[in-house]
Amino acid sequence: MRTEGWLFRAISLLMLVTLLLSCTSTKGGDVGADDDLVAAAKKEGMLTTIALPHDWCNYGEAIETFKTKYGIEINELNPDGGSADEIEAIKANQGNTGPQAPDVIDVGFGFGPQLIEEGLVTPYKVSTWDTIPADAKNPDGYWYGDYYGVLAFEVNKDVVQNVPQDWADLLKPEYKGQVALSGDPRASAQAQMSVYAAALANGGSLDNVEPGLEFFKKLNEVGNFVPVIAKQATVAKGETPVIMRWDYNALADKEVLAGNPEIEVVIPQTGVIAGVYIQAISAYAPHPNAAKLWMEFLYSDEGQLIWLKGGCHPIRYNDLASRNAIPDEIAAKLPPAEAYAKAVFPSIEQINNSKVVIVEKWMDVVGADVK
Repeated sequence: MRTEGWLFRAISLLMLVTLLLSCTSTKGGDVGADDDLVAAAKKEGMLTTIALPHDWCNYGEAIETFKTKYGIEINELNPDGGSADEIEAIKANQGNTGPQAPDVIDVGFGFGPQLIEEGLVTPYKVSTWDTIPADAKNPDGYWYGDYYGVLAFEVNKDVVQNVPQDWADLLKPEYKGQVALSGDPRASAQAQMSVYAAALANGGSLDNVEPGLEFFKKLNEVGNFVPVIAKQATVAKGETPVIMRWDYNALADKEVLAGNPEIEVVIPQTGVIAGVYIQAISAYAPHPNAAKLWMEFLYSDEGQLIWLKGGCHPIRYNDLASRNAIPDEIAAKLPPAEAYAKAVFPSIEQINNSKVVIVEKWMDVVGADVK
């Protein structure tokens, strides 16, 4: 009887410990991928991404961490592509299981409805689904917000003597041949949101983007606009010393370049617009399990903090903060909260309406073929 009592107590204790560990592992919704998904993804052996520059939102670390963690190869397509390029890649590769077919995409918020309407994505709810704000995800799991930031000026101070502080400054003669966009406004969400922000600073509104086009028309007419797709290299070389860029990308450039040249990141005094990007899995993904595992990784605490290290505000930021899950060394590098006080968040409908206007009228109004 004594032996049986001891055995019963031991089994009960073991069950209690198992239960406690299970509860602890799900605290805050950071559950992670299950073993079956990991095994299935490893069997596929590859994930194909598209339009993920390594200096964008710290994607370089995310990609390398995922590869090391799971031993899955990542095939990276068109790192400098825009949201429209990602969508076209899915359309062009329907039924193609080759290396040109993307498994996952990361596009601007406004593209969400199109993805569903055209049947381009498949639903999947990550294990941390409940900690993603309801207004930043499709309720059926077709897409979900990943991170957000505000449009800022990234300035090469080795070339630009007086750093512009607001949109109106960019029209000054001293910036002749120096101002560029980080994308083609006919295809890039980042470039479109730059035009949108310029509209807000020049008498427009979330429902009227026309003043933004007029602003860039003036910028082009005075010779200040450079019609090339700007990136870190063009800024560093002085080819495009003043560019419009998401704050997290600009901050990443500043850290990477480390003073060579010196970069200043300016959140303008007016026309501060915030933008959310979204993740989705292609309906034609050649590696559907690897795609799901990638999502589980990105939406885990680990993945969210990698984005935060890159200056992005991950979509689960509030959940992380409520659980004190943000390391002090990461928090210390983030811009002060007051810098974002004037930021406005347009709705998907407003973004889509402005996108249509920008795409249709850019060449007629501005006349600059950005390449």
